[in-house]
Amino acid sequence: KKAVASVRGYLEEVGHITKLADPRDAWLPITASRSGNAYYAAFHNLSSGVGFQALVLPAAFASLGWTWAIVCLTVAFAWQLYTLRLLVNLHEPVAGGTRYSRYMHLATTVFGERWGKILALLPTMYLSAGTCTALIIVGGGSMKILFSIACGPACVARPPTMVEWYVVFVCVAVVLSQLPNLNSIAGVSLVGATAAVGYCTMIWVISVTKGRVAGVSYDPVKASSDVDRTIAVLNGLGIIAFAFRGHNLVLEIQQGTMPSTLKHPSHVPMWKGVKFAYLVVALCLYPVAIGGFWAYGNQIPPNGILSALYKFHSRDVSRLVIGLATLLVIVNCLTTFQIYAMPVFDNMEAGYVHKKNRPCPWWLRAGFRALFGAVNLLIAVALPFLSELAGLLGGISLPVTLAYPCFMWLAIMKPGRGTAMWCVNWALGCLGMGLSFVLIVGNLWGLVATGLHVQFFKPAEFQ
Repeated sequence: KKAVASVRGYLEEVGHITKLADPRDAWLPITASRSGNAYYAAFHNLSSGVGFQALVLPAAFASLGWTWAIVCLTVAFAWQLYTLRLLVNLHEPVAGGTRYSRYMHLATTVFGERWGKILALLPTMYLSAGTCTALIIVGGGSMKILFSIACGPACVARPPTMVEWYVVFVCVAVVLSQLPNLNSIAGVSLVGATAAVGYCTMIWVISVTKGRVAGVSYDPVKASSDVDRTIAVLNGLGIIAFAFRGHNLVLEIQQGTMPSTLKHPSHVPMWKGVKFAYLVVALCLYPVAIGGFWAYGNQIPPNGILSALYKFHSRDVSRLVIGLATLLVIVNCLTTFQIYAMPVFDNMEAGYVHKKNRPCPWWLRAGFRALFGAVNLLIAVALPFLSELAGLLGGISLPVTLAYPCFMWLAIMKPGRGTAMWCVNWALGCLGMGLSFVLIVGNLWGLVATGLHVQFFKPAEFQ
């Protein structure tokens, strides 16, 4: 008995109790290394949780008005933090038992192989690959703006086109993506998170310091018909929902960074990292949303507060300050690309590893990552109108954040019927699915009413 207890205590300390279900997972990017801690989790969650989408929040306030926008933003923040907590605990629901290392793994366990792929595969792939495409558009456009700021009137006769800046951005991102696994990009995530906090703070501080623009109004934008008003409200709700992302990466971050034992389960340091990260996220989102709407009111451009800064203060703010803010946006886009691309890299390498039963060689790994960058570049250039479908695709992916975690908790933890947790999760899960349905229908309605401007291979100028 003493020998068994001694061995058990040793295994608990070194983490062998929660060994990988498939030894080949040790060859894949997400599960190759688990030597991180709460700091690593905080860096990754902060990098994935705050970014360029925060800059669009003042546009939601223009559609909803002060009161409803603040209420919706607060409810959405609390809701997504609750579902995030559920996912952190579902990663290893039984100490020493199965660790659900990927969102799709948990989805197929709960919903079954077929329905798990139907319900979760498209939304999670969109949240990964779609976000990377958006980062190419925002990052490449910011590179073009930085070039014009730095060059000024002395620019060459033919400055690089938008497509050429996309190519530059993708080349840098692909080079940076050669780091082998999720744990190895903790420093990259720290740099990206710092850049995001930096430019969010700079932009709202400059906007508030310069005061309100002339003719500012805080009344919701007047629509010509009830249909247009409804579409505007749904668009505002979609912007708020889009501001909260990263749930499709939580299990990957926890598995890819945290060792877990019976004495020290991984959800404890993970939740510490998440709490710190989302405290900082809140300190970024609320000042940007409230300060931006206070400064620009309903004159805020559709692209958000960064476009407003260029539009209203490009002449009375130092070019150095605007250039630094733009540089931080570029750095954040490059670093965020890495963590959102990691699940796709993992899937690509898993196909080779499971077929050949050996680790993926370095040259093939580099080829996979270059191929992913090239495909996203092609999408960004060939389908520039995808931004008009962002609301529709956001509605499709919304259950990943707000609904599926509730149903997963019910299926795995099996709380007693009629208990508080049973009622809360059923209510939030059904409400999340209903909200997703409303956003999908509303955006389809808007596309039918206003039309979809389809232009292939004609990317618009980033403003």
